[in-house]
Amino acid sequence: MGKKRTQQPSASTDDLLKTLGDFTSKENWDSFFTVRGSDDSFEWYAEWPQLRDSLFPLLQQQQQQPSPSSSSLQILVPGCGNSRLSEHLYDAGFEDVTNVDFSKVVISDMLRRNVRDRPNMRWRVMDMTQMQFTDDTFDVVLDKGGLDALMEPELGPKLGNQYLSEVKRVLKSRGKFICLTLAESHVLGLLFPKFRFGWKLSLYAIPQKPSSNPELQTFMLVAEKENSNELHQIMSSFSRSSLDCHQHQASGLCEALENENRIRGEYLSGSDILYSLEDLQLGAKGDLTKLSPGRRVQLTLGEQGGSRFCYNAVLLDAKQPCGPFSFHCGVFIVPKTRAHEWLFSSEEGQWQVVESSKAARLIMVLLETIHANADMDHIQKDLSPLVKPLAPADNDKEDQIPQTIICSFCEGFLFVYCTRFMTASDGIKQRNIVYQGSSSLTGPIVIEDVVYENADGDVARSLPFRRLIFRRTEGLVQSEALLTRDGSFDKSVSKSEPKKASSSSKSKRRGTQRKNNESSSKMKVYHGFLASSYHTGIISGLSLISSYLESVASAGNRVKAVVIGLGAGLLPMFLHECMQFMQIEVVELDPTMLNLARDYFGFTQDKHLKVHIADGIEFVRDYRNLSAAGEMPVHENKDALSSEMLLSSNGRCNSSDEETGRSTTIDILIVDVDSSDSSSGMTCPAADFVEESFLRTVKDTLSEQGLFVINLVSRSSAIKDTVVSRMKEVFSHLFCLQLEGEVNLVIFGLCSESYIKEDCIPEATLRLEKLLKPNHPEISQSINDAVKKLRCLK
Repeated sequence: MGKKRTQQPSASTDDLLKTLGDFTSKENWDSFFTVRGSDDSFEWYAEWPQLRDSLFPLLQQQQQQPSPSSSSLQILVPGCGNSRLSEHLYDAGFEDVTNVDFSKVVISDMLRRNVRDRPNMRWRVMDMTQMQFTDDTFDVVLDKGGLDALMEPELGPKLGNQYLSEVKRVLKSRGKFICLTLAESHVLGLLFPKFRFGWKLSLYAIPQKPSSNPELQTFMLVAEKENSNELHQIMSSFSRSSLDCHQHQASGLCEALENENRIRGEYLSGSDILYSLEDLQLGAKGDLTKLSPGRRVQLTLGEQGGSRFCYNAVLLDAKQPCGPFSFHCGVFIVPKTRAHEWLFSSEEGQWQVVESSKAARLIMVLLETIHANADMDHIQKDLSPLVKPLAPADNDKEDQIPQTIICSFCEGFLFVYCTRFMTASDGIKQRNIVYQGSSSLTGPIVIEDVVYENADGDVARSLPFRRLIFRRTEGLVQSEALLTRDGSFDKSVSKSEPKKASSSSKSKRRGTQRKNNESSSKMKVYHGFLASSYHTGIISGLSLISSYLESVASAGNRVKAVVIGLGAGLLPMFLHECMQFMQIEVVELDPTMLNLARDYFGFTQDKHLKVHIADGIEFVRDYRNLSAAGEMPVHENKDALSSEMLLSSNGRCNSSDEETGRSTTIDILIVDVDSSDSSSGMTCPAADFVEESFLRTVKDTLSEQGLFVINLVSRSSAIKDTVVSRMKEVFSHLFCLQLEGEVNLVIFGLCSESYIKEDCIPEATLRLEKLLKPNHPEISQSINDAVKKLRCLK
């Protein structure tokens, strides 16, 4: 076989070639060979005088290798046509040649032409993309234009891919595939990856006839089958300047060769790159049929013409080999809107998904823009045949019918070759969206009222909650507040407090159901209740300086507290109502948040609670610098009162205090801001708030008995360790509170050299309870329970 883009044919040959049309059509080739006849051979590519010197050394070298099954070199010539190549091989001493072609006409003609002079040569009518030979049959497969004929650009790579798979199957170990080709880019794009692992590749340029003036040159690619899955660079015997062919052919070949060797170099260097499914099936990362604990491979799935889409994916075998596992193999689809998040884009985050999914092998598929308009059912149907070869053998569960779930911490789907879906409940019974808008700083924002499902049936009355959600981190709830009829708390309700899903702000998965709840719009936020468990955790840490707080309050003075991050304003409002000896200043970068807190969460300002629209880091830095100079920073605050008088934490107003109306020290500094970069691994706070330079600024700004509180939300243990390590370098003593069932870690840094001992915690808890004066006992109890979980880190 061959292609019509070779040496200049005669006029009659050109007319015959035009009748072919589709080079992959058996009927067309039968017609072609019938017209041409048995004695009129045409060499599609280079002829024997040009091929002999390149082929002989390869065949002789192969003949010298010992073969346990045969004493002679067994050669297969697929797509033989009526070329005289096989006859020349036979006459040169290589008699064990098998020729195949799917044209009955040409096989019959060639058999009649050679039956007397070359009786040992075999001729078979056979489709070379589906050969009827056993595995490991031939020492050499010699292709002269056959692959090129199958790889007509408009037909795609399907037939070429099938043919090369057959070549690899029928070759013996240490056997050679010798492919004579024009080396066009679409052909090399299939050849190079197909023989990437476990093969040695060499590329040669076949000399041209001295008298010819060809536009295209023939090349010889040699692929040697190895016993291992090693990867090698492709060796070539020419440079671009030495090629005597059309410039376009030369540049395309050299670029393809350079690109493939670059890819192979990245593989050899251990770079974290994308493997193809075929790479993995060839053993690039070990035996896929067996689980290999801790194996992680990035790969691509799908190819043009073989599936609707292509996908980037990650294969992960659980680090713990013994489980217990709920799934032997799972496929986890991550929507485009979440694919950039640390949980799915980082290696550490991906391992956490594996652990949560309880799958022995997890294949995480990261959707991209091209999948945006595709229905999830269509995605699953498209993916199913692509991921099936990645499933490990499971001899213990032969007829298992796996189920499909939605993972509890992400809007991704987990499916395992099945047709039945189960959706995990988000715990929401009713939902009413009361606000949808956007901010140039925060992006899309949603405020919704929800009623949680009551699982145990003991709750006499179910109250709604109002939630603030940032779409940029839509899997999390930023703030959550209890709604009551008039903004006060009915004592009878506290005895039947609604059982709701864990709702730690900045750590809880947002639900997807939406139902109207008209009555909630008539209700008001109750500020004496802490709906978010991490708020309770922050309050519990005040017990660490409760003795100091008590001394300031008993003297009739005020404690200065600064909260960076307003959110819905729930934490400042609780402190304002329950610890009325505090002077609270809130720093918020986005003015939209102040409006939303006021309009939807009942946030109000007065002389003891005010908001600064400013950058939190700059606020603290300016506060330190100007207070050291006897001045105080002034930040824009259109809604704050301008005539209030603030006292310093020790209750004395020096001259500068009286002039500026501001205290010169901060007693409590709380950082509760989310990060806009979901790929960083920290949902809260932004990375700048845990840099050592900022932490030292905080230390210098706090009073001698000051307390620094930071709400850290990260699934990365490495990030948590880094933050804790930095804080240990700055603060005299460090405590933390890991919220049960939540990602939040609340960290407390103390400036004082002295710190509370474990045996003094009960006494400190009582002091804090007296200072708080909560309206109902369950608030005190939840804070007391949190205090007991405080842990000293230093």
